[in-house]
Amino acid sequence: MSSITFLRHAPLAIKNQKCYNGHIDLDIDSSLVDNKQIKTLQKQKYDLVYSSDLKRCTQTLDLLNLSYKKDERLREIKFKDEFEGKSFDEISKMSIYDEKYLSSFESWHEFIAKESIKEYKQRVNSFLSELPKDKDILVCSHGGTIKLIHSILNNTKYETSTYNITYLETLKFDI
Repeated sequence: MSSITFLRHAPLAIKNQKCYNGHIDLDIDSSLVDNKQIKTLQKQKYDLVYSSDLKRCTQTLDLLNLSYKKDERLREIKFKDEFEGKSFDEISKMSIYDEKYLSSFESWHEFIAKESIKEYKQRVNSFLSELPKDKDILVCSHGGTIKLIHSILNNTKYETSTYNITYLETLKFDI
């Protein structure tokens, strides 16, 4: 049996939190890292460690002193360039914004994202399908991607999921 633990990266600077940080490459803010969480995470042992190639994930694993393999398929969803790094408040003040986009998950997604949900799921499923069996694996990724993985592995609908994961929180699956 394999176990896969998904870890959300360490906190970003306050100004970058609660923003649409898709493929934008941001640093973590080490002053916001809870060292007790780091020590707890360091006690775990893994056969393999994978990471999104973005700095917020690789820097998190560097804090844990872990060797890892980068995989860009673990990135967050790709937002349109004009929305990358922006908060909802900033987006809502843009001339192209209209409240009609809030009428459904699908309309909001189509408005804000460059990558379709189908493409996002295919990218993440591609990674999951290649994971080796009978290994204990750690995967460091992003909140949205872990939410998608949670829905895939629990066979629930991503579009209506209320699952949320905080910085440095883990989610474990035995498969």
